[in-house]
Amino acid sequence: MSCEVKNKSLHGYLDGELDVVRAAEFEQHLETCPECLAELESQESLRASLQQAQLRQKAPAALRKRVLHKLPKSPGTSQFAAPPPWLAIAAALLLMVAAAGWRVLTIRSGATAQAGLSAEIIDAHVRSLQPGHLVDVLSTDQHTVKPWFNGKMDFAVPVHDFSDEGFPLQGGRLDVIQGRTVAALIYGRRKHEVNLFIWPENRSGDENARSSSSRGYQWISWRKGGMEYWLVSDLGLPDLEILQRLVAQ
Repeated sequence: MSCEVKNKSLHGYLDGELDVVRAAEFEQHLETCPECLAELESQESLRASLQQAQLRQKAPAALRKRVLHKLPKSPGTSQFAAPPPWLAIAAALLLMVAAAGWRVLTIRSGATAQAGLSAEIIDAHVRSLQPGHLVDVLSTDQHTVKPWFNGKMDFAVPVHDFSDEGFPLQGGRLDVIQGRTVAALIYGRRKHEVNLFIWPENRSGDENARSSSSRGYQWISWRKGGMEYWLVSDLGLPDLEILQRLVAQ
């Protein structure tokens, strides 16, 4: 069920339209409402992306030539009539709006794809917590878990045990994310389970870790060496960040 406070107050808070009392009430509400906190973080991330996109676009010099070409010729001459100033300005503004709109749509599309992937990752994590679904190979020995993936995946799964750092390996399994088979490693932390999803990524370049939360679960994703990594758990973000640094090193 959607939170009524989110629908009434979130955008007003984000835009600085709430008075001091209502803003303080909403901030207090955020401490106990993961749904509102996740939505606020998503909106702030989208706003930051739009601000960084530099949506101002200068009209190209070829625009004037194209506009002149469309104008009717002056009577008794082969030269084109000079366009009224407002027409060139209107055409330039139209081009700027179109370019800005395209960039906004691209950013929104990327944000939507990211939200869809994170939702599926969380679904896979929740599904794994059902009895009998967490592991396919139960072992704390990385030399047992790593060979188990051989022949089942088309890439070498990096498996490490971090027991000395407080994140013991519990095993591994195969899972499905967005229609593709991925490797899942399971780590423990103070009676909490952490899923680490790994799969090859065709996009070039590494990507720094980014994190968010939804439905009471924290996630961190990053890309390194042609591989995509997603950590998800109900652990607090500081604990999850420790494991992320261990895996990424």
